[in-house]
Amino acid sequence: MTGQSRALMPDYLRLFALFGIVMVNIQYIAFSALEGFATPSGATILDGITLWLVNGLALLKTYGLFSFMFGVGLGFLMRAAMRRGLGFGRIFRNRMIGLLILGIAHGCLFFPGDILSIYAVTGAILYLFRDWPVPRLAGMGAALLVIQAVITPALLLAAPQTPPDIVAIEHTIMTEGGLIETIMLRSISFAFTLPALLLIQGVSALGWFCLGLAAVKSGMIDDAAHPLWRRARRWCLGPGVVLGLAGAAMLQWGGAVPGVVLSIIAAPVATLGYLGLIAAVSRPPGPIMAQALTAGASSLSIYLGQSIILSTIFSAYGYGLWGAVDHLTATAIAVAVSAGLMA
Repeated sequence: MTGQSRALMPDYLRLFALFGIVMVNIQYIAFSALEGFATPSGATILDGITLWLVNGLALLKTYGLFSFMFGVGLGFLMRAAMRRGLGFGRIFRNRMIGLLILGIAHGCLFFPGDILSIYAVTGAILYLFRDWPVPRLAGMGAALLVIQAVITPALLLAAPQTPPDIVAIEHTIMTEGGLIETIMLRSISFAFTLPALLLIQGVSALGWFCLGLAAVKSGMIDDAAHPLWRRARRWCLGPGVVLGLAGAAMLQWGGAVPGVVLSIIAAPVATLGYLGLIAAVSRPPGPIMAQALTAGASSLSIYLGQSIILSTIFSAYGYGLWGAVDHLTATAIAVAVSAGLMA
């Protein structure tokens, strides 16, 4: 392997994560985010299949990829600071403060399901682990993912249903409201959802952070042919995808409790399989893919750009498409916006 090819995996990882996360987020940007975790079956067969595939293949899995990428970024930042003789603590502190500010603004103005604020909080905890050896980081990451798989189903299933009148207010504002009313709705939603998301997503995010940092320290992220990536692809990809699709089917067409449990258990398995798959395709790109990989390096800008553009398209103050198109069309719009941002 050459140095160039070894360095390609982080670029492919960013690209994969950006497209995956927008396909999940659009389901909560273009449709109600207050109707609960269990998703309706869809208005048509094609609509239902779209939801099933998004939930089975991407829901919770791409958040894991995005979080793993964050841990990798911390490792690269530590490398750069050490190479240049800079104070890593000050650099990291400023980045987390900036990330928190961006996350709060993003959650209040555009998307209440923001993950940047969660990353800022859990990233501050990761800083305490920065000098840990690889085995300890990997053990902590695995333990946190197990803890998340145990506690999250109970948290989700215990969450009260949103009262119908609140859902009706959301519908009225998203279909008829102006910019100020929409921002107020998003700000209130963000204030209520952030603590829950910190519990539901924060534990697993920190676990993936640890694994991403371990991948940098061990050199795995620089070596797409590392045996552990092959093992992840061989042992996790197939079972993770099958279990994820089965959990999504239960969640969508009946059996909410087993569907939630199976979806959450399948998520880290599928994510590990995806990492192995990304390692397998991390090869020197052609001209078009090279352009996409270069743009993918601006992952924060693209993530924010996705929300800004899509929230405008679907809100009443924009093009008013909220709830007016099917899930397949909304997903296609999200993918097209992401491709446009990269281009």
